[in-house]
Amino acid sequence: MTKTKILMVTSECTPFAKTGGLADVVGVLPGQLNKLGLDCRVVMPLYRQIKEKYIKQLHFMRWTTLKIGWRSMYSGLFSLEYEGVTYYFIDNEFYFNNQSIYTEYSYDIERFSFFQRAVLDALGAPMNFYPDILHCHDWQAGMIPCLLDAHFRPHGYFTDLRTVFTIHNLKYQGIHGVNQIADLMDLPSRYMTDYGILKDGVPNFMKAGIVYSDLVTTVSPTYAKEIFLPFYGEGLDWVLRNYSYKVHGILNGIDMDGWNPETDEYLDKNYNVNNYKEGKDANKLAMQEAMDLERNPDKPMITMVSRLVDQKGLDLILRVIDEILEEDCQFILLGTGDSYYENELRQVEARHHGNMRSLIMYSNDMSHRLYAAGDIFLMPSIFEPCGLSQMIAMRYGNAPLVRATGGLKDTVEPYNVETGEGNGFSFPNINAHDMLFLLKDAMGLYRDHKDHWDNIVRHGMTGDYSWEKSAKRYAELYQNLLES
Repeated sequence: MTKTKILMVTSECTPFAKTGGLADVVGVLPGQLNKLGLDCRVVMPLYRQIKEKYIKQLHFMRWTTLKIGWRSMYSGLFSLEYEGVTYYFIDNEFYFNNQSIYTEYSYDIERFSFFQRAVLDALGAPMNFYPDILHCHDWQAGMIPCLLDAHFRPHGYFTDLRTVFTIHNLKYQGIHGVNQIADLMDLPSRYMTDYGILKDGVPNFMKAGIVYSDLVTTVSPTYAKEIFLPFYGEGLDWVLRNYSYKVHGILNGIDMDGWNPETDEYLDKNYNVNNYKEGKDANKLAMQEAMDLERNPDKPMITMVSRLVDQKGLDLILRVIDEILEEDCQFILLGTGDSYYENELRQVEARHHGNMRSLIMYSNDMSHRLYAAGDIFLMPSIFEPCGLSQMIAMRYGNAPLVRATGGLKDTVEPYNVETGEGNGFSFPNINAHDMLFLLKDAMGLYRDHKDHWDNIVRHGMTGDYSWEKSAKRYAELYQNLLES
């Protein structure tokens, strides 16, 4: 029986290059799909950081030139096998020899225009791989279904090539001028319309992916419904409603091996659901000592690991942070982002140095330690397509307190003291005091009702957050697409 062949097109992927959850998804999902009998591979840009680390493992496959606007640009193709998955890399030092994955926005549009055209040019014989489905992720790959339709459909096997487009975050859409995109993409005028790739008179990569792909997925069932609404739709809600028949929501999973308190090398003491109290106490005491906070394992510790942007509900937190810190608790936050939030949080720490720490930095090892040390994980997002942090927190016995939106609503079941069911806390409205009162209730439960807290932790730690269920759902979606 011939394996279904999938090629995922992405701007980032662990372990090669990462800025956010997109990299985590594409880093795990192909391996899970291959376990189900599919042949799933990945193609991405060959960034400088990948060359520097993996240069000896990269296999050169070919080079060619690609006309981009007035330029003829070198396009190299390399491959690498990693943990059972084949990865392809598009090489061009003019576009990808940068310190960071993303650069200035308009230049990124040009870089990923080149990347998408180079991917299509490399399909088939150059790759020695003829995928049945191209699975394109976010705006950086959103034009591929359109380019396929415009330039490749009549030729050879491309006639039957199907496309899936996944929205990870609708907020970032890939927008540029008509003349520039017409030049970079060599698109006929029939695509440069309001029925095609234009939104508000300018090309929009995210819209192109929605309009021209065969199927659209997003990263949780609730978010798949929310994006039909103006509040969450980021100006594309009407497009998504028009194409609602092809929109599916599939919840992301997490790497259950990489995020495992029983084997996590970053923790001061490993633990599992059977000895979690001893383990979490040890990790909390170590964190309190490292942060020069009062050493007290019974004091509730609130933790947060997040990008510091408005999406993450930071305005809600700042509105009531002084009231939170008047409680007998400790609060440690880790992350970087907008300078406004970074500065505000530094000021909060200065005002409440006895029980607050703002760690304005990126630190993988510290994030692991905070998941293990914390009792309550704060995640009051204004919108959250899926969210991984709440699932990781539960895995570590850190009860999430979230706003009921997107993937947070799909994964966090509010605790019911009457039935003893639930794995965390959630509030529906974008309201700082709703969050504050719920947080006070959660801390009261932690202090005074250890039996209930034990239920919450156990339910969270024993939940199934693996990719296995999600991978099966993707496999079904692919099969249905090929049979349609």
